[in-house]
Order: sequence, then C-alpha cells, then structure tokens
Amino acid sequence: MTRTTRALTLGGALLAATAIAATAQAQSQPIGGAPLTIQAVTERPSLNLSAYGEVKTAPDMATITFGVQTEAPTAQAAMQQNAEQMTRVMAALRRAGINERDVQTSGLNLQAQYDYQENQPPRLRGYQAVNRVTVTINDLERVGTTADAVVAAGVNQIDGIGFGLKDPTAAENEARQLAVRALQAKAALYAQALNQPLGSIRSLTEGGGYSPQPPRPPVLYARAAMAEMSSTPVAAGELTVRIDVTGVYDLAR
Repeated sequence: MTRTTRALTLGGALLAATAIAATAQAQSQPIGGAPLTIQAVTERPSLNLSAYGEVKTAPDMATITFGVQTEAPTAQAAMQQNAEQMTRVMAALRRAGINERDVQTSGLNLQAQYDYQENQPPRLRGYQAVNRVTVTINDLERVGTTADAVVAAGVNQIDGIGFGLKDPTAAENEARQLAVRALQAKAALYAQALNQPLGSIRSLTEGGGYSPQPPRPPVLYARAAMAEMSSTPVAAGELTVRIDVTGVYDLAR
C-alpha cells in the first residue's frame, strides 16, 4: 500500500469515528437542546407484614333450622299431612312472638320410600314429605321456649342452631384497631432489628371480618325433672370477630 493510500484510509476511519460520536451526542440530547441525564432507579427497601385483631363478643340473635317429616301410603297424603302439621307450627311461631319476615322455608322434599329384601325387587312402602324452615330469633331469652313451642306443634326434626350479631360494626371496628396496632408494633420491631428507621406506610389491605355462624346441632343441657316443665336451656357462648390486615412500610435510609 502506498503512502497516499494509507493516508486516505486513516482519514476515512477518523471521519467515521467522528460521525458516530456526533450521532451518539445528538441522540442523547432532546429536541430542545438540553442534556438528557439517565439515572438508575433503585427501589426503596420496604417491609411487607401482616397481623390480625380478634374480639370476643356475646351474640344477640339466633337462627334455628327445623322441619316436619311425614309419611303416608300416597304422595298426596304425605304432603297433606305435612301441610296440616306445618300450619300448626307456623301458628305456634306467631304465638311465640316470631315475625313472619323472620321465618323462611329452607327445604321442601318428597321422596318415595322402598323396602329392600335380598333377591327381591324393591317394594314401595309409601312416600315421605319433609318441610324445613329457618327461624331468626332476635331475643335469646326466647330460643328455648320457641323450640319447645314448635316441637309441641308438630316439629319432629331440629337440624341445627347458630348464633350471630344483628350489627357487627362495633366489634369489627374494635378488631380493626387491634389489628393495626399489632401491625405497627411488628413493623417497629422489624425496623429496630434491622437497625433501619421506619418510614411511612405505603399500603394497607384488609381481610376477614364477621360472618354468621352456620347452623349446627343445638347445644342442649339436660335438667332433672321438675314439677313444672321448664323451657329447653340453650347456651349462646361467645363469637369471635377477626380482622386481618397486610401493610407495606418503607424503610428510611
């Protein structure tokens, strides 16, 4: 390669490098001409914690699910007997002071009943009708007497009893305060253990809350026979209202 050719080659390389540098500088500047500074974004360290608050409270209402079961040779007869029996039960509920809006039918069934013998085809014995209702009792003092009244009127099935709160707001709010205090204390403890100042809370999420008890077999306590029949004793106990919270706290640098 001659000296002239070598000089031309070197000059072309310098021009190319200058063009690339100019292009890079132009790309780093916005239209207005001000320099554009790019900085790496580092996420602030944080704590993601959870806690809960629980409140024990006495129930102020109860629900009882009971039914009338009848059997007869024909379906029509089984339903007729059931209707007559349930009509007496509804009248007993009204006499016990239960409002109609607090009584709801929860099941109505009619099934054929068969007798089974070995090596023999099933033999129709008759039909069984079942009518179930769920009753809300707003006065716990009437739970036992109401159960006695409906049994005397024809109820032959008691499926379960549940206790609840007419208005759970006060219990839920108390549980919320306990949950947040527990969350704050836990965040402060972690920050102290990490030797980092605790910053502000970034987010707070709530879960849990009050949910009515499902009906369960009634808790009944037998008493010795007395001269006069007393009402069936029922123990209401306590309910637990729980609130769960999750919070994200920043750690100050």
